Amino acid sequence: MARSAKAERERLRETWIKAGKSMTEVAGLMGQHFGVRPRTAWRYAAGWDQWKLVQQYRTANPDARIDESRISRWESWPFGGSRPSLEALAGLALTLGHGCTLADLVDDTDRQHLSAAEKAVITATSAPGSKGMIVSDSRSTTTSPAQEGENEVHRREMLRLLSVVSAAVLLPAGPQSVAAAAPIGEFSRFNTHLWQVYALTPAKADVLPLVRRQLAVLSNGLNRSPGPADRQQLCALAGDLFQLAGEIYFDADAYTDAAHCYHLAAQASREAGAHDQWACALTRHAYLSVYEKKFTDALPVLELAAAVAARGDSELSTRHWVSAVQGEVYAGLSDLNACRHALDHAQEVAGLTSTIHNGGWLRFDGSRLPEERGTCYVTLGRPDLAETALTEALQHATSTRRRNSVLADLAIVGAQRRDLDQVLVHADAALAHAQGSSSAMITRKLLTLRPHLAPLMSDPRARELADRLTALTAA
Repeated sequence: MARSAKAERERLRETWIKAGKSMTEVAGLMGQHFGVRPRTAWRYAAGWDQWKLVQQYRTANPDARIDESRISRWESWPFGGSRPSLEALAGLALTLGHGCTLADLVDDTDRQHLSAAEKAVITATSAPGSKGMIVSDSRSTTTSPAQEGENEVHRREMLRLLSVVSAAVLLPAGPQSVAAAAPIGEFSRFNTHLWQVYALTPAKADVLPLVRRQLAVLSNGLNRSPGPADRQQLCALAGDLFQLAGEIYFDADAYTDAAHCYHLAAQASREAGAHDQWACALTRHAYLSVYEKKFTDALPVLELAAAVAARGDSELSTRHWVSAVQGEVYAGLSDLNACRHALDHAQEVAGLTSTIHNGGWLRFDGSRLPEERGTCYVTLGRPDLAETALTEALQHATSTRRRNSVLADLAIVGAQRRDLDQVLVHADAALAHAQGSSSAMITRKLLTLRPHLAPLMSDPRARELADRLTALTAA
């Protein structure tokens, strides 16, 4: 009697797993043996039919609305069916687990139907040592009334989730559940993926739906009364996500929401006993005051961050990052000596020899210190010191935001020297970068140039530049 296709798949799956094959290898063998696409191959490797995948997807992604017909359409695409969004693929990867990434779920045929930006990010996340879930490259800065209403709904849902998760973090632990332990490793890997997404996508707000879904997953884990060790790790993961959410809101100029996220991040990290993560949350909270020029408000928060960081891992760069931000505060308070002292302490990060950051809530490696020195010297009104540091920084600025920041500061240096030609060279380059970005941070940085143009306004070129800067606020 002929064996059914399902029975044959299960027999081969058990054989390969017993032979020590990884789930990635099993999926590859399923694809080769049965001639199926990667999304179907991974489902076969998991031993699931479409109904089972739907149930698992709903468990891993509590807010998702999905049925078997949608799974079928995703698996059929691009030969019929319907294209799964990159967020949906990220949900599939989370559901399947076993180290599955978005890059595992698409093949060369799928890539032919993706945009250049999407393919570039997928290529980056599939490089050795890099695993990432990605979202689309949305560059449009216009928003319709309907979209604004939808964004507000998402914002309210995000705030609800923040409240739910923070309550679960702060409530005393109840009796330990006999339910299966939470897959902490999978949660941790997905958090790492989200930070990679945030770093790679120009439109930071696109990452928020993924963060919101992951918060719902962590909330579910915390509400299942985990054991003390798991609860501590879940609190740390929640603090990690709160910081990422704060970064996204900060990039969008939503300072109040960002401050709320950083406050919750500090609470969750403290509950987890994660001192470095806690110190970074405090530092980010202080940075809001730095951006709003409320330097006296930032100083005591940074002093607390430094004290917490001193109790953390001495091999990490946390305390050096705190010092770098303190340098900016002292510059804002017109204290050149204190500023130099803080930046010199931050420079000691070069003496660390192990893995000094995690690429997520802690990313400080000292590479941006020339840029930060330059910004401090601009704030102090010392163009002689600023230009040397900024010129060095421009050579190493790789991201659009960093390059724009340096160019804006160099334009301010030109204004401080009353050199309009220098102002225009750097301002034109910075404006060109701003036109290709939806980041409010880039716009905000460019607008800091406008008041420095006042002494040059007798020249029509300066007035034209001021008008172009003003137009950024109306875009």
